[in-house]
Amino acid sequence: MSLLGILRGLDAAGVRYVVIGGMAGQLHGSSRLTNDVDICYDTAPDNLAVLATLLQRWRAYPRDIESGLPFIIDSRALHSVESLTLTTTEGNLDIFARVPGVGRYAEAVAQSRILDLDGFSVPTLALDALIASKVAAGRPKDREHVVELEALRDLAAQRDTE
Repeated sequence: MSLLGILRGLDAAGVRYVVIGGMAGQLHGSSRLTNDVDICYDTAPDNLAVLATLLQRWRAYPRDIESGLPFIIDSRALHSVESLTLTTTEGNLDIFARVPGVGRYAEAVAQSRILDLDGFSVPTLALDALIASKVAAGRPKDREHVVELEALRDLAAQRDTE
């Protein structure tokens, strides 16, 4: 499945999420490629149950961990962690209960926009919030990405004033 397929699968399952990270940048027009989907998810019990069921169906397993070790993904596990980097049968998926520089799901939703991707509506972190998250993460690759994201924000603002 493609990265778009992961988003469609999350949506079809009824998971409440906001796209963050590199995929959010791409949805805003960034030229940087990513090989995973990053989301911030709602930690309400009903959403944790839906997300856990979907991740079980997708045989989610932590990336960079020796395969074959015991790993259980359920609501309790999702409730007890801030983030997981997963490989799934559908592709790589990184899930976050909190976005650095933004906050939890409620704050991410408040700072998001619905963007169209091939006729599919995708809740996506707005550029200002995405920039804040990249700055807060502080990794070299994020600092480099901020320059492009700021340019995209400036171009969008310029188009809005024309």
